[in-house]
Amino acid sequence: MFDCILIANRGEIACRVIRTCRRLGIRTVAVYSTADADAQHVRLADEAYPIGGPRPAESYLRGDAIIEVAKRSGAQAIHPGYGFLSENTDFARACAAAGIVFIGPRPESIDAMGSKAAAKALMSQHAVPLVPGYHGEDQDPTRLADEAGRTGFPLMIKAAAGGGGKGMRIVRDAAAFADALASAQREAANAFGDTRVILERYVEHPRHIEFQVFGDTHGNIIHLNERECSAQRRYQKVLEETPSPFLDDERRTRMGVAAVAAARAVDYVGAGTVEFIVGQDGEFFFMEMNTRLQVEHPVTEETLGLDLVEWQLRVASGEPLPLTQDAIHAVGHAIEVRLYAEDPEANFLPGSGRLSALALPPVSRHVRLDGGVVAGDTVTIFYDPMIAKLIVHDRDRTQALERLREALAQTEIVGPKSNVAFLERLVRHPVVVEGRIDTGYLDRHLEEFLVGDAEPGDADYAAAATALLLADEASPHVVEADPYSPWAAADAWRLGHHGKRVVALTENGRRHEVDAHGHAGHYVLHHEGRACTVTGARFADGVLSARFDDRARRVPLVLHGDRVRLHDEQGRRWTFERSPAYAWASEEAGGARQLAAPMPGRIVLVRAQPGDVVAEGQELLVMEAMKMELALKAPRAGTIESISATQGDFVEADAILVRFAETT
Repeated sequence: MFDCILIANRGEIACRVIRTCRRLGIRTVAVYSTADADAQHVRLADEAYPIGGPRPAESYLRGDAIIEVAKRSGAQAIHPGYGFLSENTDFARACAAAGIVFIGPRPESIDAMGSKAAAKALMSQHAVPLVPGYHGEDQDPTRLADEAGRTGFPLMIKAAAGGGGKGMRIVRDAAAFADALASAQREAANAFGDTRVILERYVEHPRHIEFQVFGDTHGNIIHLNERECSAQRRYQKVLEETPSPFLDDERRTRMGVAAVAAARAVDYVGAGTVEFIVGQDGEFFFMEMNTRLQVEHPVTEETLGLDLVEWQLRVASGEPLPLTQDAIHAVGHAIEVRLYAEDPEANFLPGSGRLSALALPPVSRHVRLDGGVVAGDTVTIFYDPMIAKLIVHDRDRTQALERLREALAQTEIVGPKSNVAFLERLVRHPVVVEGRIDTGYLDRHLEEFLVGDAEPGDADYAAAATALLLADEASPHVVEADPYSPWAAADAWRLGHHGKRVVALTENGRRHEVDAHGHAGHYVLHHEGRACTVTGARFADGVLSARFDDRARRVPLVLHGDRVRLHDEQGRRWTFERSPAYAWASEEAGGARQLAAPMPGRIVLVRAQPGDVVAEGQELLVMEAMKMELALKAPRAGTIESISATQGDFVEADAILVRFAETT
């Protein structure tokens, strides 16, 4: 076993590898970019070294700099994690040339599976089921059109060197093929510098089921059962679980045999994943092989009681696999979801910024958390905005889903927007609960998982207002030298009439005012002309209990400063922000007077200038953030008074970029 390894990655996976190494007594070396100087993986490692600027190309993709740190620190091996250099054959070869072990497969195996076309050609020689199609070298458009006709429609065009949904097009008839081919080739050229494509029969409403495989240097290769990843949005996995609710024992056995055959075809060493597309009739086909550890590997670990990172380390150091195939026995059901800084209601726009609060469910034998940030850390614009992975495990799928709902309800992220509410709706949706989801369902029915125009009910506003009233009365700024003094009560008492407090609540940009009379847990609330009598209100240990119009309710609720988060009786999450009680209209009449940056980023285009008269929705600037371009548009029609950013500027979140002249 190694004495010291370097981890050529960051965030959650770097922290994950460090934890296993610490348990095994292995010293760890981390590397970091200028954006990650205070990151958790830097703090957890035994030592850490800077390797460059914030962009991946300036740091985590610099194999030469990483190998130099490994030599300087005395690391015997490099664990690449996933992403970045994990499937880079040049880096794997450079490690070997430097006398450092690459904790991953041989470069030849990575090469063999790096091209979808070459991988399929290889699989066809080893009795691994393939989707009917064409993956030949002849890329002449006429030949491709002929092969499309032989394959049959609908079919899918895929970039041969692709991934992540880039260069993929579904074609449903021959007339649309030429245009779809040209479009896929353009996108493939931009994304991968390679226009080659493969053609495959399109499987309608497919499921995505993958098998974890493991090989060692002694010729042993086994599988560690399947993971189903059919809940996807734009080909990106959203929920992963094992065992698959779709497979029976006979199908599971056949797919396991095919997965091992695929790994054996490339003499595989280390952790890998063989991915299959599965039709509604149960027929399965090889899709691709990921020659690295997968993000969703914890669900496999939870059902098998194994540490796959430990297996990677042992295999890379020359040891045989710890178990044989007949010793692999799964217990229970495990599910993983990923907590992201993103806004599902804004087309999943990636978020960034400081995590002013991060409350996650307590870890237990049923709940696991793999994260790379803590409260106070910053989610930057330069990397994937994942906050943590939430994994649950219980005796069966029904219980695991219930554990997941409970864990999500306990999760609170304050700072950048997050996908927690989206995930809560996902795990309550019938297609997920009943195990019927296919890879395209989320994209076809996304509106079923979003809040949209839905609003909280009167009961939710009453509960939020009650919690804030109780918090006001418990505020330490009230000096209770005389508990019977009227000045010690924060109840808005006034001589000659009943005291009234106004609790202004903003939810999803909508402002609501609740008028409150009373104190000490007994109130009469008025909201939009309707009254509610609250009696016996108490808030303790995250639960508000009270009688609302004589109906007793228990409301799990989180109070963070002027922010209230609760779940209604249908399990929906609502977040309220307290705003000033008396807001004098300034913007309502003339609309917003300014345009702010939605997140930190770089301005790449300025399309307007002071004095321009613009229309509502007109594009004013374009900024680059989270590896994507965002168009910033005018919130209203008007005349631009000033623009405070120029092309190339880096701007912070909420920085005012454009001001509009006042409307007369």
